[in-house]
Parts: sequence; structure tokens; C-alpha cells
Amino acid sequence: MTTSALRLSALAVAGVAAAGCVALLAAAPAQATTRMPCSAAAKACVDLSTQRAWLAHNGVVYYGPVSVRTGRPSFPTDPGTFRVAYKDLHHVSSVYHAAMPYSVFFNGGDAFHEGSLAVSSHGCVHLSRNAAATFYRDLKQGDVVQVVR
Repeated sequence: MTTSALRLSALAVAGVAAAGCVALLAAAPAQATTRMPCSAAAKACVDLSTQRAWLAHNGVVYYGPVSVRTGRPSFPTDPGTFRVAYKDLHHVSSVYHAAMPYSVFFNGGDAFHEGSLAVSSHGCVHLSRNAAATFYRDLKQGDVVQVVR
């Protein structure tokens, strides 16, 4: 083998080894450094004071924070601990006659759903389209939702 061929072989082995390390690193679970202000029991957490939300499993955040827009002063989003009651992918409000895509209801008529991040709601938690789709996909009936001030 020539010197050039030996160098190329060594580089190829180093590249495969490096690629193997990258693959191992990519396969390792991400460690969330973000903390949420809710208890470890919460699958979904909303912070009214910062207008942010998270999804977590056993207290470990795996999604978020994401920006939200909650209820206006005359229709506030209630703080408390709730459970997901039901989901409706293509919900339309019977009260406000407005589309509420990716709805996840957790407190009567209050739900996470895709909505404006610039305009306050009538008690719901507005999310961007991507965030609403993730909340819809990940939250199941009975999951704990906490809303804190």
C-alpha cells in the first residue's frame, strides 16, 4: 500500500469511528435543562405570568417552553390543577363560532388549541400551530394539566 493509500485508510477509519460516536450521541436521550413551575404530576404546565407552556413526563420537561396567549381580564384562564377531558381535532366553538384546531379540553370550555399569540382568549390557551399539534398528539384523556400564576 502506498503512503497516500495508508493515509486515506486511516482517515476512513477515523471517519467511521467519528460517525459512530455521532450516532451514539444522537441516539442518547436529550437532557432537558428547562424547568417548569408546575409539579412533577403535570403532563402539561401553563405559567400565566410568563405566558409559556411545557409538556413533561414525570417532572422532566421534554417540550417547551412555548409561547402561549391566555384569557383576557374579563375571561381569565383559571389557575388550578385539571385533567384532560377530551380532544377534538376540528372543534368549532358553539359560543364564539370560531375554529379551534387541535383542541384539548381541560377545564369545562377551556382548551389548548391553535390560536392567535397576539390576541387574548376567552379562557383558552392559544398555541402556535406546531405547538398545538404537539399538545394534541401528546396529551391523552386524564392527563394532568396545571395552570399557575
